[in-house]
Amino acid sequence: MSPLDRITVDPRQCGGRPCIRGMRIRVSDLLDLLGQGIPETEILSDYPDLEREDIHAALLYAACYVGHPRRSA
Repeated sequence: MSPLDRITVDPRQCGGRPCIRGMRIRVSDLLDLLGQGIPETEILSDYPDLEREDIHAALLYAACYVGHPRRSA
């Protein structure tokens, strides 16, 4: 299983935004928490269904997204 397999996109869930394993925890929510300096251990405590690998998958997804080349208009 690839870490990115943990990221799901369903147009009927969370407005089609990328989520973790079909749950209503968006990748952007995890990135916001990490960006605020909240430690992984605290995030995992606050979201008991979340796994450490989910956080790492969210970071990998973000890295792939920002690393994707785009054309300027």
